[in-house]
Amino acid sequence: MQTVRPLSSLRRGRALPHALAFACLLATGTAVADTSPVQHAIALVDAGQFKDADASITQALSQPGVTSASRDALLFQRERMRRMLLDFTLDADAAKARIRKQAPGVTDAEFERWDQQGLIEHMVIDGRTLYFKRAPGNLFLLSKEAAAQRTHPAASSDDPMESLNDHHRDARREALATGQGSVTPNHVRVTETVTVNADAVPAGETIRAWLPFPRELPGQQEGVRLVDSKPAGARVAPASTLQRTAYLERKAEAGKPTTFAVTYELTIHAQYHDIDASKVVATKITPDLAPYVAERAPHIVFTDDLRAYSRNVVGNETNPYRIAQKLFAAVDQIPWAGAREYSTISNLSDYTLHAGHGDCGEQTMLLIALLRLNGIPARWQSGWIFSDGTYNNIHDWGQLYLAPYGWVPMDVTFGQLHPSKNDDAALQWFYLGGLDAYRIVFNSDFSQPFVPAKQFFRSETVDSQRGELEWRGGNLYFDQWDYDFTWQLLPVPERTGG
Repeated sequence: MQTVRPLSSLRRGRALPHALAFACLLATGTAVADTSPVQHAIALVDAGQFKDADASITQALSQPGVTSASRDALLFQRERMRRMLLDFTLDADAAKARIRKQAPGVTDAEFERWDQQGLIEHMVIDGRTLYFKRAPGNLFLLSKEAAAQRTHPAASSDDPMESLNDHHRDARREALATGQGSVTPNHVRVTETVTVNADAVPAGETIRAWLPFPRELPGQQEGVRLVDSKPAGARVAPASTLQRTAYLERKAEAGKPTTFAVTYELTIHAQYHDIDASKVVATKITPDLAPYVAERAPHIVFTDDLRAYSRNVVGNETNPYRIAQKLFAAVDQIPWAGAREYSTISNLSDYTLHAGHGDCGEQTMLLIALLRLNGIPARWQSGWIFSDGTYNNIHDWGQLYLAPYGWVPMDVTFGQLHPSKNDDAALQWFYLGGLDAYRIVFNSDFSQPFVPAKQFFRSETVDSQRGELEWRGGNLYFDQWDYDFTWQLLPVPERTGG
């Protein structure tokens, strides 16, 4: 497989109720000279010119006839700047100090060299260089040279499913034996808890909470059942809701944290499709599939750089599955690193293309954009992953459409597995057409509205995995609350139906 590197050399109110509003709120910037006030503000924020952006926003808001959509979009740029300053909290001395806690021998010259190589993420904001608060830890993921200087190498914290194991083997074996794509199920009971900091909201005020809730997806996850909620009376959004939640309300008490929780059960099936490239043909793009080969600003835009990257990876290949393999392998090479909050990034796929690293959602969004650019329908899934042991995390992945197989899963962050000489070589591509049974889907698309609607800006404008909270005074951002998941694997009930 061809090795293709990311384009690291090219470095660089109230929420609206409809999905298009999120595109408006975070529309991708083009140039500072753009005549749109919203685009102009976005470009200034992306360039770190916060004072100029604030002045531009003030001027735009003062103009007669500004629409409510534009007003909200402009106000969100002020909120985005505030959030970015919560992510970029370190000056150079503080960043060096954090690195030297793990690698005391790192010199100033090494720091500067790694910084120039783009391995220590930073922004220049109003003339001041500020480093991303996770950049020191990310450095050891992005640089083998830096990692080698660690006094105590970090233990692996990967999901057990990122390495080939018997669950993958069993799923493939059962799928081939039965001719079924949904195999080796798990049944799990999960409790999600969100805890708002004491006095984050004045006593007596009502806090509104949206906790992620599983979607009913035949063949993938079934038998979704709400078991309990705290407080009682959770309102679960309709099964058709693309970002599904359970809605709760509770009054804040002075000096006490406010807790919300939901408990549910469901059965999750592993998936495996034995894809034969010789049988894959170009997909006829029907009206149902058309949205999944289209651009969708702000995060899926067919930029010149994306087109150039795609040409470099795909070459002269015409088979859709082989194209998907090439793109999957290329994005899989982009190193994983802890991410900024998605709401602070104006275009996730473009960011990942140039940053030289990305987390699961950033890698997935880039792959979706590349697949769509090549006429292969692709869409988002995300939720929560767990294990037989203690590992759990929030996670993003996706699906692609391959004729004649239909929609099949993909997880580029788990990437290519490494079969032993005793394994079937096809297991290498398990996560391009297959999926394990240790993940719960909350979302079948990104940036979708909640039921009931949220009144203020969301903390997470792309995903919905940790929860969302607000009160009549505004949104409660991530620094004002915490979340947790606990789970128990249970016997798998008999499956009913076809």
